Amino acid sequence: MQVIGTVKEIWRYPVKSMAGERLQRASVGALGIYGDRGWAIRDEKAGEIRNARKLPALLHCVAVYLREPSGNDVPPAQITMPNGTTFRSDSAEANAQLSELLGRPVSIWPVQPPTERDFLRRAAPDNPDMKAEMREVFGRLESEPLPDLSTLPPQILEFTSPFGTFFDAFPFQLLTTASLSALAKCNPTADFDSRRFRPNILIETGRGVEGLDEAEWSGRTLRIGATRIKVEIPTVRCVIPTLDQPGVKKDPSVLRTIVRDAAQNLGAYATIANGGTIALGDEVALE
Repeated sequence: MQVIGTVKEIWRYPVKSMAGERLQRASVGALGIYGDRGWAIRDEKAGEIRNARKLPALLHCVAVYLREPSGNDVPPAQITMPNGTTFRSDSAEANAQLSELLGRPVSIWPVQPPTERDFLRRAAPDNPDMKAEMREVFGRLESEPLPDLSTLPPQILEFTSPFGTFFDAFPFQLLTTASLSALAKCNPTADFDSRRFRPNILIETGRGVEGLDEAEWSGRTLRIGATRIKVEIPTVRCVIPTLDQPGVKKDPSVLRTIVRDAAQNLGAYATIANGGTIALGDEVALE
């Protein structure tokens, strides 16, 4: 095994696309960190679950759990709006509050059983021109290539998430300080703050780990204590990292740099081979 660094940050996002919780330690199961993306917003006008690519104001809401989740329990989250108003995700006022913020009728839902497939079915795109729709949600200029989505799970083309989850594609995402540093050298005026990229863990890499290293880890396994994390594919980046959100300002140049200098990807998606507990400062090794 090769020691590549230590766990620098751990993040859980109780509500998809809202600002999340920075944790000291976390329990990890087959579906990632317990409670991650336990709730999501359904756009009732469009008829599908949506995220900040279409509803960017969600990034300015903060969600925290009222009690610690377990493997089979997704508790209510407390949501704080940009104006400071707070309410529970399971409260009678939640839908109205979120609809007013977003300017369209929405509802908030806990993760549904895997059998509820129609709940996750994609609606018709807003723009019937699919290339234009893709350029909007992925933030690509006309001069830039569209991302290759062929490595994503096939069901993602028809459904917004893997069944029984609210994840975009995989239950875990990792990022390294080496990659952030490499991109910062390519674009010194941009702010490559890890919060833009919404990872579950940020790995502080040690000597010998440089550049966009995690892009080469697909098919390999990371070990953090008893937890084993199988790296699946590099994370294709969309428009969200460029958007204004708490602590970071809008910056389209961040995505321009990723497209130009990182083959459109940053970080890596992963699945969990063996669950366990991870904590800040834990050693991370590559098998």
